[in-house]
Amino acid sequence: MTYEVRIPEIGESVTEALIIRWIKQPGEAIGRDDPLVELETDKVTVEMPCPVAGVLSEIVCAEGETVPIGAVIARIEEGAQGDLLAGAQPSAERVATPTAAPVPALAAEPPPPAPAQLAEAQPAAAEPQGEERTAAEERRILPAARRLIAEHGLDASLIPATGKGGRLLKSDVAAWLATREAEAGPPAGEEREAASPAPAPPPPQAPAPAPTGAPPAGDRAEERVPMTPIRRRIAERLVESQQQAALLTTFNEIDMSAVMDFRRRYRDAFVERHDVRLGFLSFFVKAAVDALRRFPRLNAEISGTDIIYRNYHDIGIAVSTDRGLMVPVLRSAERLSFAEIESQIGDFAGRAREGRIRIDELQGGTFTITNGGIFGSLLSTPIINPPQSGVLGLHAIQDRPMVVDGEVVVRPMMYVALTYDHRIVDGREAVSFLVRIKEAIQEPARMLIEV
Repeated sequence: MTYEVRIPEIGESVTEALIIRWIKQPGEAIGRDDPLVELETDKVTVEMPCPVAGVLSEIVCAEGETVPIGAVIARIEEGAQGDLLAGAQPSAERVATPTAAPVPALAAEPPPPAPAQLAEAQPAAAEPQGEERTAAEERRILPAARRLIAEHGLDASLIPATGKGGRLLKSDVAAWLATREAEAGPPAGEEREAASPAPAPPPPQAPAPAPTGAPPAGDRAEERVPMTPIRRRIAERLVESQQQAALLTTFNEIDMSAVMDFRRRYRDAFVERHDVRLGFLSFFVKAAVDALRRFPRLNAEISGTDIIYRNYHDIGIAVSTDRGLMVPVLRSAERLSFAEIESQIGDFAGRAREGRIRIDELQGGTFTITNGGIFGSLLSTPIINPPQSGVLGLHAIQDRPMVVDGEVVVRPMMYVALTYDHRIVDGREAVSFLVRIKEAIQEPARMLIEV
């Protein structure tokens, strides 16, 4: 029985998904709930589990295609799993097929073969041809690369692929062409002239393969790549934030000596007790909650002509991944301990980079903290994640000379930035908020006794 695999409902307002990678290939057995395909939406990257057990008989939509929710992307033969795992039937057919004439055998292939036999027969027929590529290989060749391959009559199997997931990029083909021309150009011309000096045709044929009418592709290569759904969504949100909010940024600097000393004193005991490292972010999350309680408009949002105030604090923590920026949310951060904050941040960061973060973990934040300091940023103006009203930007810690009690001393300093929506937050509130963050970090005990 053939089962049609469809894109499921992934989350609210998600209408389409990009197929990033097929984890299983045609002919492979798969169990129920085993990962089948990796999908990317405008909010998250997820692995879609297989809804039934059987053998993957057909992949309808290739890697790199964007398909709507509910679309059929593959077909699975239920109950065919045992046939594939039990036997050597496919491999026996692979041995038998090359001994016969490959092309007639392929042409005489009956229409309704078993899915497992069909999946194994395709590579068998392709092996003796040399120029034919399997369906899996075709799916890994990006359109721009495929056009360049067809233009020059190349064999894609000879070209090393450097794209994500083994994809063959246009730049890979261009680089391979440049290398081939550099290695085979002049010697090939000399060999032609030596082999046939008398006839006139060889001289005009010798330069034909070398000049392409363009500079070496390896030096000035270009590649047009579609934006991923996540990157498109990030772009839309950033433009929306700039166009719809009155953004303003205020700055301050914080002496990190107290927090660094605190971490040195209790680092080992903290790890031993909670089995998690004590970082800087938990201090800033606690300080942000403390400051948001004093200045609630930075934890609110505008809805039409109303302001929505909240008595809870869902703090988004920006995480950089190879697919773009994600902001998983610490729910009710005011109720979390230092250890719980550090543990959740570590878990979010790991799963976000692996593409295993859930959509619900990215929704509903009331305030955001982003740390550009881990990349060496000294100062920046972060952009609000709408419809929030504020975002706190952290930066690199640097030893700088500071005047303390009339003396110049060297202290570990960090610049911090608060970008806020001036439609709802006044300058006095924003500056006071950032000052409170500074006080809480420079004297952590103030957060405990709320002074």
